[in-house]
Amino acid sequence: MSGDKRRAWADTTPLLDQKHRSSISPIYNTNRISYAAGGLLEMAYATAPPARSRSVFLGVDVGTGSARAGLFDESGKLLGSASSPIQIWKEGDCIEQSSTDIWHAICAAVDSACSLANVDGEEVKGVGFAATCSLVAVDADGSPVSVSWNGDSRRNIIVWMDHRAVKQAEKINSRNSPVLQYCGGAVSPEMQPPKLLWVKENLQESWSMVFRWMDLSDWLSYRATGDDTRSLCTTVCKWTYLGHAHMQQMNEKGFRDMEACGWDDEFWEEIGLGDLIDGHHAKIGRSVAFPGHPLGSGLTPAAAKELGLVPGTPVGTSLIDAHAGGVGVMESVPESVSEAKENEEEAICHRMVLVCGTSTCHMAVSRNKLFIPGVWGPFWSAMVPKFWLTEGGQSATGALLDYIIENHVASRSLANRAASRHVSLFELLNGTLESMIHERNSPFVAALTEDIHVLPDFHGNRSPIADPKSKGIICGMTLDSSEKQLALLYLATVQGIAYGTRHIVEHCNAHGHKIDTLLACGGLAKNPLFLQQHADIIGCPIILPRENESVLLGAAILGAVAAKRYSSLIEAMKAMNAAGQVIHPSKDPKVKKYHDAKYLIFRELFEQQVSQRSIMAQALA
Repeated sequence: MSGDKRRAWADTTPLLDQKHRSSISPIYNTNRISYAAGGLLEMAYATAPPARSRSVFLGVDVGTGSARAGLFDESGKLLGSASSPIQIWKEGDCIEQSSTDIWHAICAAVDSACSLANVDGEEVKGVGFAATCSLVAVDADGSPVSVSWNGDSRRNIIVWMDHRAVKQAEKINSRNSPVLQYCGGAVSPEMQPPKLLWVKENLQESWSMVFRWMDLSDWLSYRATGDDTRSLCTTVCKWTYLGHAHMQQMNEKGFRDMEACGWDDEFWEEIGLGDLIDGHHAKIGRSVAFPGHPLGSGLTPAAAKELGLVPGTPVGTSLIDAHAGGVGVMESVPESVSEAKENEEEAICHRMVLVCGTSTCHMAVSRNKLFIPGVWGPFWSAMVPKFWLTEGGQSATGALLDYIIENHVASRSLANRAASRHVSLFELLNGTLESMIHERNSPFVAALTEDIHVLPDFHGNRSPIADPKSKGIICGMTLDSSEKQLALLYLATVQGIAYGTRHIVEHCNAHGHKIDTLLACGGLAKNPLFLQQHADIIGCPIILPRENESVLLGAAILGAVAAKRYSSLIEAMKAMNAAGQVIHPSKDPKVKKYHDAKYLIFRELFEQQVSQRSIMAQALA
């Protein structure tokens, strides 16, 4: 993100190279933040010479603060990418966006990416979309319907991280419906049923106007093609759709769209949303398809004109952004790693993908369905066809690091130095920690935080405790407000996030998974300190993909499959994924002993919070 008018989350994106920076916009506690679509663009990777005979695949990813576009060749090499900021409003627990604004930002990003990569519209042979699991409301004409208290029709998206529906989630969970066993035993306020119930209970006029409720990535493919077929990824992971109802159809040759048969009508009726069953579930999805299935007749003439592409260009059924990251990185393993396990289908079940951005998603697959308390899933074919997906997560990771840094008194001076040196804040903080090792005669960098401990649940605990009421804790604060103290707090927060991932990995393995290898992508995966702390704390090697933009690649793979360049999603992943650097855990037994001790404290912090919560509840009873 460029420009001097505002400070973006990207200012603290962990960078190895400034030109590779992803654009992440901030959420400010103000009524409205508005940017003209395309007014600020970030572009990277102008590497491809003109070659008119080539096949190029376009991936589009809409994140929390920006829309991004990436162009890839048949081997998965990134030819060019660009991003454009999107509007976001925050008022308390309510966080909203505009589908109109997002589409304009996508068009700007695609135009800039094509220009930068010297790619003509006719060279783009397939398109795929990925987005956050935000909820979109439109009427029968496709126009926005407000989901905001103030009735602003532009604000027709409830953002994934919006927590307005905590009470509705509790109400739904109290029903103990059988469908809940497929999302870790409970719905999260970040899923769609609680949000839908909130709208019905609080915005009756909007509720009556909505003709389609859609996950954002499904809306993008609908906007591009006019086909409102939903993705198994979005419906299964965020709407309680039972994808395994299609297991027999999956055995038939090829991808196809299917009449929706996985909705549990009794569930919708008992939670008070029985009207969504009407018209064969027309408002929430009458047909579903596996990711990468070609939609409609491809790009409509109108959408093609807006995007600068050719009408009829194939568009694949979409993925949630984190799941696109999984598709873009899951097969990015060095030959030495893949050869160590003879059975390829067995090998993929030993991997977990960490998609590290504003939040972190933890994606693992298995041949058999594994019910894991507090962890979302098992979701059948929601990411990799024929495999059951387990999805862990931490609701605030990159957002938490931004919060910790930006709210420290030393942040302003640090930001000024970073700007003058043309480096990121994280690079400066990492350098400060390196110098402190020598100053304090510390045996290793992690030992600098022996007196500081962080429970990173500042936006609740998504996995494996599944407690949206959990709070963040910082233990070990003093009156020191120096940049060095900020560096220590930053390191302790990184460690707290890594202990949370260790908790998820251990919990999954205790319930049937065999995870021994991690693959990481996203903005935080560009920070060497973040990666090394995770490797040391979890005790697993971390493989990075060759291309930094794994979510964009995953979306582009959908386009390649829709265009029939590859016969299946798995084949496309193997052809277009490639491994990069491998980060190995420390072999120093003292490092392991240290982190085992801090991890014990990490686990105790939550238990203490639960005990304190009980004490105060009794006092107020």
